[in-house]
Amino acid sequence: MPAEGRHVVRRYAGDAAAHVLVFSGTRAPRRRAWRAREAAAEPGAVDVARVAVIGAEPLDDPGRWLAAAGRPTVAAALPVLEAALHAHRIATADPYGGEAAPRHPLAVRVGYGTGEEVADGRWTAARELPPPRAKLQREAALRPQERFAALLAARDVALACELLALRARLDLDQGRGREAALQLEAALGVALEELQGWRVLDGIPARIEELRALAPAAEVSES
Repeated sequence: MPAEGRHVVRRYAGDAAAHVLVFSGTRAPRRRAWRAREAAAEPGAVDVARVAVIGAEPLDDPGRWLAAAGRPTVAAALPVLEAALHAHRIATADPYGGEAAPRHPLAVRVGYGTGEEVADGRWTAARELPPPRAKLQREAALRPQERFAALLAARDVALACELLALRARLDLDQGRGREAALQLEAALGVALEELQGWRVLDGIPARIEELRALAPAAEVSES
């Protein structure tokens, strides 16, 4: 996470400010041990990052805006944070830098305030939003757990093309079309090689031919 401070976000150099990002920190207590009797000492506090994404345009009716604000408001602000974390990962050459996702924050608040207030991470009025609810059906929710258990027990293997495809989807979701195209081309090429060893399984030969037909459309032009 970037160090504490305020940063102006612009779409292009020379443009008016679009957002202001405020990174700050706080301390939160650790969760208690599962069996308190076995805990040698009270668990200490942990560092928690707090990020404020502040729109540069003033609100016409702050009270009405706050009453209507919800998950779509957060979804609109999330790409600003994602772009900042991506920039920080590049600037620090840190491949382990995290991504932002709606399910990651411990708490999400929407609010408004004066320039001095929001610059210090405070507000005139705010409210906390409930966490998003998963809408997976039971069968769909169990499939990842079954695959997870199979991977750990060596009954299945993780393919390199799977990770490349996930990276392509992440880049696409975060608006990095060029990077997504490169990852997708690599994922398809690797998949065609990796799946050859699985041709004896039902459905794999047809899947290989399907991917082979899609491969030309995923090639990145050199022009």
